Amino acid sequence: MSRPSFESDFTRSLPADPEARNGVRQVTGSCYSRVLPTKVSKPQLVAHASEVADLLDLPDDIWKSKEFVEAMAGNRQLDGMDPYATCYGGHQFGNWAGQLGDGRAINLGEIVNQNQERWVLQLKGAGPTPYSRSADGLAVLRSSVREFLCSEAMHHLGVPTTRALSLVLTGDQVMRDMFYSGNPQLEPGAIVCRVAPSFTRFGSFQIFTSRGEIDVLKQLAGYTLRLNFPHLGEPSPDAYAALFDEVCQKTAKMIVHWMRVGFVHGVMNTDNMSILGLTIDYGPYGWLENYDPNWTPNTTDASGRRYRFGHQPQIALWNLAQLGNAIYPLVNQTEPLEESLGRYQKTFEEEWQSMIASKLGFNGFDPKTDQEITSELFAILQLAETDMTIFFRNLAKIDVHHFGRSKEEPELPSQLKDAYYVQEQLTEEVVGRTTRWIELYAQRASSDGNSIEDRQDRMNAVNPKYVLRNYLAQLAIDKSEKGDHSQVLELLEVLRRPYDEQPGKEEFARRRPDWARNRPGCSMLSCSS
Repeated sequence: MSRPSFESDFTRSLPADPEARNGVRQVTGSCYSRVLPTKVSKPQLVAHASEVADLLDLPDDIWKSKEFVEAMAGNRQLDGMDPYATCYGGHQFGNWAGQLGDGRAINLGEIVNQNQERWVLQLKGAGPTPYSRSADGLAVLRSSVREFLCSEAMHHLGVPTTRALSLVLTGDQVMRDMFYSGNPQLEPGAIVCRVAPSFTRFGSFQIFTSRGEIDVLKQLAGYTLRLNFPHLGEPSPDAYAALFDEVCQKTAKMIVHWMRVGFVHGVMNTDNMSILGLTIDYGPYGWLENYDPNWTPNTTDASGRRYRFGHQPQIALWNLAQLGNAIYPLVNQTEPLEESLGRYQKTFEEEWQSMIASKLGFNGFDPKTDQEITSELFAILQLAETDMTIFFRNLAKIDVHHFGRSKEEPELPSQLKDAYYVQEQLTEEVVGRTTRWIELYAQRASSDGNSIEDRQDRMNAVNPKYVLRNYLAQLAIDKSEKGDHSQVLELLEVLRRPYDEQPGKEEFARRRPDWARNRPGCSMLSCSS
C-alpha cells in the first residue's frame, strides 16, 4: 500500500494563532490554531466512500491499513499533515454570535490528486479546540451516521456538497442530552472524515471585519481568490467584488437543488454557509416527506421556523447580505455588492424555473402557462399529506396523451395513490381539485410533443426514487448502535444510484411509516451530536 501524500497550503499561507495551548479562548489576528486530535481508545472503521477515496487517489487496499484507519480517527498523523482548527464567526438564528470556529472539527491537511485538484481532509468529532466554547469537541455515532450518509447521498443526487470519506467508531462513550431535556445518556463516539476543496465559510470573513482586522481579512480573501477562484485574477477591489458575485450565483444554484429534492438544512447560520456554494454541516437536517413548506426538522427552530423549507431561499439571500457587509472593506463600494445580491435573486428565479420544468417533464418553462400550473401544484400538494418524492416520481408514469378523456367521475390516477399518507384526507373536494390540475398538467405536457418514454426519462433524471428518508437513517443508526452496521452500508449503496429503479430495493423508496411520524430522529432533531 502506498501512503497518501499530505501538505497544507492553508497553514503555510495564512496567519497562525501564536499560542500553542489548546484551551478555549478568543483567538485574534489569526485564521487558525494548530491543534492535535484527541486520541481515542479503539478505532474501528464502520464505512468508507469508495468514490471519495478514488477522488483522492487512495489505493483500494488502504482500508486494510491499521495506520490509515488510526489517522482517520485522529490517533496518528501521517507525513505532511499539519492539523489545525479554523477561526470564524457567524450569525446564529439571525443574531451575531461573535467567535465560533471549528469547535470539534480538525483539519488534517490537503491531498492534491493527479488532476491537480486540492482536497482538504477534516475530522469531525476529533476533540476540543480553542473554539470549543463549553463543549467537548466530540461527536456521537447517530449524528456521524447521518452526516456520512447524507454527504454522499447529496452528491449522488447532484446537489453541491462537501463529501465524506470515512466513518470510524472511537471505542469511547460520549455523554449527550439529545433534546436538551435534562436526560443525558452515554452514546458511542464516532468521527467522520469530511472532504472539500475548502471549508471556508461566510463567517470566516465576518469575524475579521467585526473585529476590524482588515489586514487578516485581506489575507484570507486573497488566499481564497488564489486557491478557489483563480480565474478572477489577482487581488483587487474588482476581483473581490467578482468573488462575491460568484458566491451569490453558486449559492442560488445550491438552494434550488435543495428545493428540488426536498432537503431542509435546519440550521442555515452564516457559519454554516460555504464560500463555494456547497452544502456543509449536516446537523439537524431533514428530508421533506409530506410536502409542507413550513416544516423544519430542528427542535431549536420549532417556534420561529426561521429555517423552514420554504424560507431557505430568503435566508440564503439574508446570509449573503451579511457576507457582503464583511467583504465591503475590500471593495469600498456598495453598488457592485447590491448588484450581486440582485443577481442572486435573478439566478435563483431562472434556475428555479428550469428546475421545475424538468421536474414536470416540460421542454422548458413557459411563464404564460407554467406559473399558474406550478402555483396550483404546490397548493394541491398541501390539501392532503402528500409525499413529495413519491408524487413527482410517479407523476412521470401517467400517460398524459390519454389522461382526462373519460367522462366518468374524477378519480385520482392509481400511480399517485402511494403518495398519500392519510387516505381519509382524500375528500371529494381534494380529489376533484387534484384531478383538474392533472388534466391541466397533461394538456401542457402533451403539447411539448415528447413521447411517453422521453418525458419519463427527463423526469426520472431529476426526481429521485431514493432519498435519505429520516426514518431510514434512524433505522440504520439503531442497528449500528448495537454493533450491526449492515444497514449503513446498504443505504450507502442504494443512495449511490438515487434515480435508478434498483429492483429488490423498493423498501427504501416507501413513504414514512406511521410509527416514525413523531419519533425522535425521524421527525424532529436537535443540534446535539
